[in-house]
Amino acid sequence: MLDHFRMFADYNRWANRLIYAAAAQLTDAELRESRGAFFGSLLATLNHILVADRVWMRRFTQEGDAPSALDALLHDDLPGLAAARATEDARIIAWVGSLDDERLGAKLTYTPLTNPMVITQKLGPVLAHFFNHQTHHRGQAHATLTALGHPSLALDLVYFLRTDGSQWA
Repeated sequence: MLDHFRMFADYNRWANRLIYAAAAQLTDAELRESRGAFFGSLLATLNHILVADRVWMRRFTQEGDAPSALDALLHDDLPGLAAARATEDARIIAWVGSLDDERLGAKLTYTPLTNPMVITQKLGPVLAHFFNHQTHHRGQAHATLTALGHPSLALDLVYFLRTDGSQWA
């Protein structure tokens, strides 16, 4: 199971690089244009993914800043957001690389931002949610890019495994 999560951490970085490279081809107006995604614009969606990652990483590690709102705008510019994303991806990879089976089976207690009640769950399934959440919102980012008339990206895990992630295949 550890290799599975390590693969997802590596895949996450790969997919984020593709999304951010595509976003860099947009005008500032296109980045900010609401296209019906849950958080509206591509810039807001990419900010949300980083917000959620920081919230979860704070829960996982008890380190780092954690925004108090899921729609927080951490960076109002793509270069700043891209740099923060790259740093967070490296942090995720390092942390997942430090895990062992005992830690995956251990309980994690946290309080959701949207429903202030104490939740206790095993880390393994919560970590699966963490990576699934990123994929979910990257899908919205992909749809936004498509709606803006930009070519579709191949973000599927199998493409990662056939290319940069071949060591996991």
